[in-house]
Amino acid sequence: MSNITIKTAEDIAGMRVAGRLGSEVLDYITPFVKPGITTGELDRLCHDYMVNVQGTIPAPLNYCPPGYTPYPKSVCTSVNDVICHGIPGDKVLKNGDVINIDVTVIKDGYHGDTSRMFFVGEPSILARRLSEITYECMWLGISKIKPGAHLGDIGHVIQQHAEKAGYSVVREFCGHGIGKIFHEEPQVLHYGRPGTLEKLVPGMIFTVEPMINAGRREIREMGDGWTIKTKDRSLSAQWEHTVLVTETGYEILTQSAGTPPPPAFIVPTAAPQAIDA
Repeated sequence: MSNITIKTAEDIAGMRVAGRLGSEVLDYITPFVKPGITTGELDRLCHDYMVNVQGTIPAPLNYCPPGYTPYPKSVCTSVNDVICHGIPGDKVLKNGDVINIDVTVIKDGYHGDTSRMFFVGEPSILARRLSEITYECMWLGISKIKPGAHLGDIGHVIQQHAEKAGYSVVREFCGHGIGKIFHEEPQVLHYGRPGTLEKLVPGMIFTVEPMINAGRREIREMGDGWTIKTKDRSLSAQWEHTVLVTETGYEILTQSAGTPPPPAFIVPTAAPQAIDA
């Protein structure tokens, strides 16, 4: 617990702004995700919107954790069997592709981190179901967030829902604490046992971002040092929100006018923050 930063009221206010801005990048890019566009063009559009319209900094650009080469682009574009960290480039999107676009902006020193799945044209039934189940996994995990709950409760409900659907949970990557630092404690595993790991307290902020594979959970890393694919080449999906632990439950920080609504079975624990459309 000692190295988990509990956010102040000022931090939370800053994270609300950064989270909304991150989500608004995804709102902005949505109409451009269609057959014929390249992932590089999506990156350029997002970059220009962040820098020139929002006045935000794209956190991934030149991000360089120990042992990595600097990430060369402003967003991640993970298509089909890419699990995460797909580098935008000259890949042309075609009808039936599915893509995760992962955005993190920095505003006034605070990070807003969120991702969504997009269908390119008409998706297969498998792709649609995988995306829906993954979205439900994220929300089921979020629904467990309240003071006194444990991080293991989040991972457990995600793993149960994914495996019941016949899917698998990627274990090498997880959610993370976030604030003025892009990736900080705690690690938020998307599998596990209830009642284990850190206890949640008000003021914690972290991401819930399950990566769910249609096939087996094993991964393979590409030669670029970033791109992670499913080892068996099966489809993978991911959704991500940044969430605050409140006194009574949780608050989604990465929401905007275009944020998809929660699944019907999610009952909010507290009135969501008003959003100025």
